Amino acid sequence: MSTIEGKIRNIIYSGSNGYTVALFRVKKTSSEDMTDFLNRTITISGSFINPNQEDTYVLTGAYVDHPRYGFQFRVDSYDKSTPSDEDSLIEFLSSSLVKGCGEKTAKLIVENLGLDAINIIKNNPERLYEIKGIRESTLNKIYLSICSYTNADDTLTYLKKLGFQVSDASALYNKYGDGIKEIIKDSFYSLIDLISFNKLDQIYQNNFDSNSDVRIYACILESVKELDIQTGNTFHSKIAIYEYFLKRFNINIPFDKFTKYINVLIKKEELINDDEDIYYKDSYEDENIISNKLYRISKNGIQDKIPFSRIEDDIKFDNIIYNGEQREAIKTALNNPITIISGGPGVGKTTIIKAIVNAFMSFYHLTKMDALSKIALLAPTGRAAKKLATSTLMPAQTIHRFLKWNKETDNFQINEYNPSMQSLVIVDEVSMLDNHLFASLLSGLTSHIKLVLVGDVFQLPSVGSGQILNDLIETNKFPYIFLKQIYRQSENSYIPYLARDIKNIDINDNLFERKDDYSFIDVPIQNIKSTIKKICERSKEKNISENDIQILAPMYKGENGIDNLNIIMQDFFNPKDESKKEITYGYVTYRENDKVLQQINNPDCNVFNGDIGYIRKIEKKKEKIVKDVITIDFDGNMVEYSKEDLSMIKHAYAITIHKSQGSEFPHVIMPVCHSYNKMLYNKLIYTGVSRAKKSLIVLGEKSSFIHAIENDYSTNRKTGLKKKILNNFYN
Repeated sequence: MSTIEGKIRNIIYSGSNGYTVALFRVKKTSSEDMTDFLNRTITISGSFINPNQEDTYVLTGAYVDHPRYGFQFRVDSYDKSTPSDEDSLIEFLSSSLVKGCGEKTAKLIVENLGLDAINIIKNNPERLYEIKGIRESTLNKIYLSICSYTNADDTLTYLKKLGFQVSDASALYNKYGDGIKEIIKDSFYSLIDLISFNKLDQIYQNNFDSNSDVRIYACILESVKELDIQTGNTFHSKIAIYEYFLKRFNINIPFDKFTKYINVLIKKEELINDDEDIYYKDSYEDENIISNKLYRISKNGIQDKIPFSRIEDDIKFDNIIYNGEQREAIKTALNNPITIISGGPGVGKTTIIKAIVNAFMSFYHLTKMDALSKIALLAPTGRAAKKLATSTLMPAQTIHRFLKWNKETDNFQINEYNPSMQSLVIVDEVSMLDNHLFASLLSGLTSHIKLVLVGDVFQLPSVGSGQILNDLIETNKFPYIFLKQIYRQSENSYIPYLARDIKNIDINDNLFERKDDYSFIDVPIQNIKSTIKKICERSKEKNISENDIQILAPMYKGENGIDNLNIIMQDFFNPKDESKKEITYGYVTYRENDKVLQQINNPDCNVFNGDIGYIRKIEKKKEKIVKDVITIDFDGNMVEYSKEDLSMIKHAYAITIHKSQGSEFPHVIMPVCHSYNKMLYNKLIYTGVSRAKKSLIVLGEKSSFIHAIENDYSTNRKTGLKKKILNNFYN
């Protein structure tokens, strides 16, 4: 950390949460690394309360290279330098910060009240009458200015003493002003809109009664929200919430008293009781938004009937002859406001999407330029969007990008007040959508559209709560086409059939027989890593690169976990070499040419969770400071990372099956063994198998593979969406 002192020269940006970007003149520094900036103006960024150009600030932080805005001093904390001599005190009193006080009056105040003048005026304003010729109106202006100036600092000091960091304290003051003290006193946990629950709860326990009603109400609400995330359910029973509450928080109360707290929260509408199903209010509202908007689209969507025979010649490509199922899917999508299309791998879902797009363009005489404003092709992840774009030869994007997600505020700019005007919206990989993202998407669309939802209902459910695809299909209120016919890639191809057999829990002789595109290698658990290495060696001999090979496993930890596999595969595919530069972050060493996985959405750089890239360069750049820069290539999109940004990536020689959703890989290697047992179940294995495009190798123990196929524990989640949709149609 470095420390600099000086004044703000110009405020470039000041947000409502206190985040500020400004030009700062450096007058002093106690840090050797900042001596080059003495008497120079630099850019600073950080959270401030009422930043101004009159005060002298002491800033603590680091000089960094922001990937978007360039070099700047990132402020982690700050203090104002209190005037400590006559000249600086006179300068302050005669500044624009103090109304009614010119330089002459300022000198008289300092002469009469001394260097403690600010505190004297604040606590005993009548002492200003000691200044010859001062009027009551002038006294009031000076007094109110001093109070306004010092209140912010007093509040910041108060918040810091409670345990809030400067950035959090600044955000709180800039939103609530001096009223923050009352909020902390009366409704402390309402601050969760700015501060994470865990931070708030720790600060509360450090300063207040940890068994108070205030904390109990907050912890119950947090229990419901966390249960949504952990179970995927959108509602819970009271007893389930109670059991989680007791386990999660160090508060022991009997169930009957707990029920009374629940009832109060229901009365306040912070929880919703729907026939004894207890919802967090946002989860309940998401289901309402989805059910209401789908009903409106089904009634008001584009009803034009597009004759299939009129456009069949226009949608043919690559000499494809559509089978009966595919023709039915295309016709249904063209002639209904809402259509659902599902099916496993190899049934031609993306072929159908392309046909629907071409038919729509043909019927409405749209040029490719017209299509950009009339047709939206969407997917939940970056890789799924790229796959969709490649297969349709049309632009596709993530739902977050389409809705113009603001990472800092976690809000979408495309919403019910500013909807998109597309006429045809096709969403792929719908099984990955959680309730909140789907509700946000529907809110950003008009009702006069054609909506086509495509996905594999047998894949893993969304990470967030809900089961959109399953719930919509079970309502029987939307046209639904399930594609069964599999297209062989070769006479002995088996991957899509294996996926089908796994889905049907059909254990047969084919499961362990070698095929053109599939093989099972029976090896003991201790030989899994060495066998994977041998497979990769043989792949190299066949000129198959690591770009086309993907190892999928269920979990990170353990001898055969992803973390361990990545170490071994890095050493095999990209061994240490003097020609390759390296950088260590935590316990992980990254080197040039490494395969890596993005774990966090970063729309500013057009990189999203699940994207896979390659480290092309690691270098030390010296512009204003020396810093590490890691350049990662995401399919031609070169993105620069600082060392601190490496928290956003992991090695990707091996990744989780969850992270692989929405992607396809030419060659997949998937280990299964009893050490994975708690993660081995039907939908997980089915999803992993269906990621393979050209070849699949499963290795490990036969018993574990059979166990995974037979373990159909993944039952339907508890949601109310189906009931709400049916209520809309029947009422």
